Amino acid sequence: MIIPLDPERVETVQLVVDASMTADAFARDPDERYPQVLATPVMIAEMERACAALLRPALQPGELSVGAKLDVSHVAPTPVGGQVRTSARFTGREGALYWFNVWSEDAGGKIGQGRHARAILPQSAIESRAESRAAARSGS
Repeated sequence: MIIPLDPERVETVQLVVDASMTADAFARDPDERYPQVLATPVMIAEMERACAALLRPALQPGELSVGAKLDVSHVAPTPVGGQVRTSARFTGREGALYWFNVWSEDAGGKIGQGRHARAILPQSAIESRAESRAAARSGS
């Protein structure tokens, strides 16, 4: 059963940036250097969280929502200690995909925006597919 989503509802999640969330925290090689500001992958994760929260009422037992498509711009830096508010609004459904407008803001205004699509799938199907991919990679 498909539960309709309210296009007027906005879901917002918040975080305070700490050192583990900065671009520099994503460096893996000794010579990599990135700024001590909110990393784009962290902003994107917050966008996914806000969208997933909007989809929770549509989930049946054993189902999860998963990210499927993303078109995002990260346009301004947020320093360590800055508070980020990330919001999502459902905009419509295209086949199996649920589409959302997403945006992130800090005290200085908008830091990112875009569109994100999620799909609803059985958790067992997601995990089974991941296991088969791991088996294929290992040659089992």
